[in-house]
Amino acid sequence: MLLLALDTATPAVTVALHDGTRVLAESRQVDARRHGELLLPAVDRVLAEAGLKLDAVSDIVVGVGPGPYTGLRVGLVTAATFGAALGVPVHGLCTLDGLAHASGLTEPFVVATDARRKEVYWARYEASPAAGSAAPRTITRLTEPAVDRPADIADQVAGVPAVGAGALLYDTVFTGVRREGPEHQSAGALATLAAAKLAAGEELPPPQPMYLRRPDAQVPANYKVVTPQ
Repeated sequence: MLLLALDTATPAVTVALHDGTRVLAESRQVDARRHGELLLPAVDRVLAEAGLKLDAVSDIVVGVGPGPYTGLRVGLVTAATFGAALGVPVHGLCTLDGLAHASGLTEPFVVATDARRKEVYWARYEASPAAGSAAPRTITRLTEPAVDRPADIADQVAGVPAVGAGALLYDTVFTGVRREGPEHQSAGALATLAAAKLAAGEELPPPQPMYLRRPDAQVPANYKVVTPQ
């Protein structure tokens, strides 16, 4: 297996290569406005670091969000294009699941990312400790990803261990936030999680975007067609 993982659902443009045992190379740059500009150079960088060519990739995994429309679709379109060009399967994984895997937490916890508009994308998780030194701990998502105003979910998240940029941004609501935890997505964590699932024979979700709400850019309500009939 040579798994190429990428995610653009958070401000981090992140790419990693995983050989089924370990992360071979990883790149992460945090810039919420340059996903399209930074992603392909990041792919080239991790391939060069690992000393491999793109045609060696056997699987692709992409973070499907939830995330803002523009950034999220950059990763999804790129993954689909690579998959079609290489003739390899493209898998999706929830971006919040990658952050949960990177958290290192074993008690019930929350992952929250910044959804803008004074809202967060979030979900609750629990994790079981690894059965042995070589076995990964098991992450279980207890709730479907949601988008909410922090004040509306205060009773559900107050005091619960939490990671992610959304929890850090609204720490008066996410009072159990772990500041040492991951803030943005890591493609290395996403790849490690995907590799473990594939090795266990699990079928990963399709690479379909998880927007949870309409895009910011919309056609004005009083828009008039000005092209000739």
